Amino acid sequence: MPHFVIDCASSVLDVHDEVTINKAIHKIANSTGLFIESEIKIRVNPYNHYLVGNEENEFIHVFTYIMQGRTTEQKAALSRAVVTKLNEMFPKVTNIAMNINDFEKATYCNKTQL
Repeated sequence: MPHFVIDCASSVLDVHDEVTINKAIHKIANSTGLFIESEIKIRVNPYNHYLVGNEENEFIHVFTYIMQGRTTEQKAALSRAVVTKLNEMFPKVTNIAMNINDFEKATYCNKTQL
């Protein structure tokens, strides 16, 4: 935890590759102090075929899943920091966004809890 799943037009990888994107988002996530660094998970899902507004407009959307317990202000600051960084990295991409979903502690389970 947390998970940063980055959906994007495959063409954005012509500007920066997946490794560069992963490292940049990891650095932002770690800098917030909200997470244990070794638990930050980031991955990129590039798409070859997509529509934005019924046109093939480039996009980047970060779906973030974190354990409940952070404030709305902390989550908003995290979203703003990630979108700001992606906007710096990809200034020609007009559709860049992020949302954060909370995992509920009561229903979350991973292998170490078995």
